[in-house]
Amino acid sequence: MAGPVRSLSQGFSILRLLAETAPLSLSDIARRLALSPSSTLNLMRTLVAEGAVERDARSKHYRLAPAWAASDVLGDDGERDLAARALPLMVRLAEASDAAVGLWKVASRERMRLVDHAESKAGMRLRMADAQRQPLGGGAVGRALAAAQGIDAAELARRFAPVRWQAELSFADYAEQVRDAAKAGYAVDRGFAHRGIVTVAVAITGVRPGFALSASAFTASRDKADVAALGAALCDVREALVRG
Repeated sequence: MAGPVRSLSQGFSILRLLAETAPLSLSDIARRLALSPSSTLNLMRTLVAEGAVERDARSKHYRLAPAWAASDVLGDDGERDLAARALPLMVRLAEASDAAVGLWKVASRERMRLVDHAESKAGMRLRMADAQRQPLGGGAVGRALAAAQGIDAAELARRFAPVRWQAELSFADYAEQVRDAAKAGYAVDRGFAHRGIVTVAVAITGVRPGFALSASAFTASRDKADVAALGAALCDVREALVRG
């Protein structure tokens, strides 16, 4: 049996991306989906010609056409499917690591939203607030997304600027932590976003753009090796989701 048509799958990936984000430039789309600029250009021309996507002549940004933007086919269904597959894995990780595990989604150009979460059954444990929203650049998740998306310094600074950190953090140090995340495959926030809490996060690449997983625990109970183990465990969950 023949496999899926690659260009058609890429086209739907673009539509899902635009359904979940603000208007994007050609280079933004190519970077986020790991496509070549030439392939992305050809795909966008086709989507525009078919009336699924519109291009702003002034900003040169792309957005879904109104009829597509009004539909929930590209948005909520995919989110629910990913959450349903991720939650059992998140529960197992939370119980095995005594951590609070979250699934996050980019909600806009400025914010991310908690889609679902799982906690351990320990007597003293962290619990995440339902459907909470955070600045896009905040915490370990913000660093993980920035590293996976390969954004430039200007976009990184834009995301960093509105974040209210609980411990002093310079932009230079933040940028270095994003670079570290790109090398390690996971990002770490040790007490900057929430005092006394260490959080590890990975972007879920290879499934859907704009999603990430996090695991949070009390800082005092986790040394460097424990943090690395959390990072590896999150990577394992991500790979399981990619394999389906």
